[in-house]
Amino acid sequence: MKKLIYLSFCSLCIITASHADVVPWWLRPTVCRINPANCYTNMTAGYFIEMGNPESWDKSGNCWGLKLICADALKNPTGDDAVAMERSAILRGENIRNDFDVNELSEYGDCFGRRKTAEGGSMAYVGNTYVPVWCSGILSNPDEFLENGEISTTGENPNCETLAEMGYAFVDNGKCYGKYYNPSEYYIECGSKQEPTRIITLNGADYDAPLGDNPASLAAAESKFDAMYKTSQTQKQQYFSE
Repeated sequence: MKKLIYLSFCSLCIITASHADVVPWWLRPTVCRINPANCYTNMTAGYFIEMGNPESWDKSGNCWGLKLICADALKNPTGDDAVAMERSAILRGENIRNDFDVNELSEYGDCFGRRKTAEGGSMAYVGNTYVPVWCSGILSNPDEFLENGEISTTGENPNCETLAEMGYAFVDNGKCYGKYYNPSEYYIECGSKQEPTRIITLNGADYDAPLGDNPASLAAAESKFDAMYKTSQTQKQQYFSE
C-alpha cells in the first residue's frame, strides 16, 4: 500500500534506451524518492544538516536536519559540544533541562538552549525558581554569564550589607540588579531583607560621623529644635525692641 501511495505521486516519463543505459535506475526521474525537504522552515545557525549524510537524517520526522541542543541545556551532557537531536526527542523533553528554552538560540548563537528569563531579563530561571540577574562586576564568582548580566546557580547571592559595602543596592538597574550609589552621596540602610529599607541622600553630611550630643531620633530632634526656638525667642525679646 505504501509503495502504491508513493507511485501515485510519481510523474512518469519516457526514457530512451540509450539514456537508460547511462543513468542508474535509482536516479531516473520515474523513480519515487522520499522528499528530502528540511525538517525546519528556517535552517541557519543552530542546525546540523548535510544532504546525503545519514547522521543528519531525522528518522522521526522523515526529513533532513537535526537541531543542535547546547550542552548546558542537557541533563546529562557528554562534553561541551552541542548534541544533534531529533524533533520527537526534543518534543518529549528527552534529556533537556527545564531551566532552558530549546526554541531559542544561545547567547553565542551556535546552538539551541537559552536559559529562561522573566521581567525583561532581570530574573533567570534556576532550579524551578527565579533568581536575580546581577549587573556585571557585582558577583565575585559568577556561575553563568547571560545577555543582561551574571547569575549564581548555587543559590548564593549577596545580601544587603554585602552590597552596601560595595556601594550597591538590590535595585533593578534596567535589565539587571545592582544599582550603584556613591557612598559619599548616599547611605544604604539595610534591614532583614535583601532590598534596602531606605536609601538616604546625605547632602554633604557624614553619616558615619560620631553622634556626640546630636539627637538620635526624630522625637529627640524635635525636642532640641523646640528648645532652640524658645531660646532664640527669649534672646530676641531681651535684646531687640519692636
